[in-house]
Amino acid sequence: MRIALAALAFGVLLAGPVLADDAALHGAAEGFYRVYRTFHPSDGVPSGGDLAKYEPFISPALDSLLKQAGDAETRFAKANKDSPPLVEGDLFSSLFEGASSVAIGACEGDGGHGRCKVNLSYTEPGKAPFVWTDTVFLVNTPAGWRVDDIAFGGTWDFGNKGSLSETLRQVIGFQ
Repeated sequence: MRIALAALAFGVLLAGPVLADDAALHGAAEGFYRVYRTFHPSDGVPSGGDLAKYEPFISPALDSLLKQAGDAETRFAKANKDSPPLVEGDLFSSLFEGASSVAIGACEGDGGHGRCKVNLSYTEPGKAPFVWTDTVFLVNTPAGWRVDDIAFGGTWDFGNKGSLSETLRQVIGFQ
């Protein structure tokens, strides 16, 4: 019996890490962006019913950050009645105006974490499309794969930089 268990354990070690199902990663990212498309243009930190639409597709950690950022926005608005919100424009992509087109690209990951390239574009009538690629990071939760963060891939001067979670932490920490 011990030999059989040792052989099984050795076989698992030789098999390497558990890989994520790329289709499951793709499906989770697609679900998130399906909700995102209903908010075009996306503007600021979602709250209430808008946040509830995202919740089946986001991790508990991202959900918590979004709620804390929403609370920070509320406090800021009360203290600064004539000021614009802390976050204006699209929070979930590199471009202020957001994306008018989204295509989930290649996904990869292991059993606990994954990522998908997301090809986005913004089209304004009479102008050339604005095209970029962000990366969505996913985490495997007890409820399945969920979006945990977004790395902004835009390279222009006035786009969102860094990641969604970094932006939210800045909003939460604003005094």
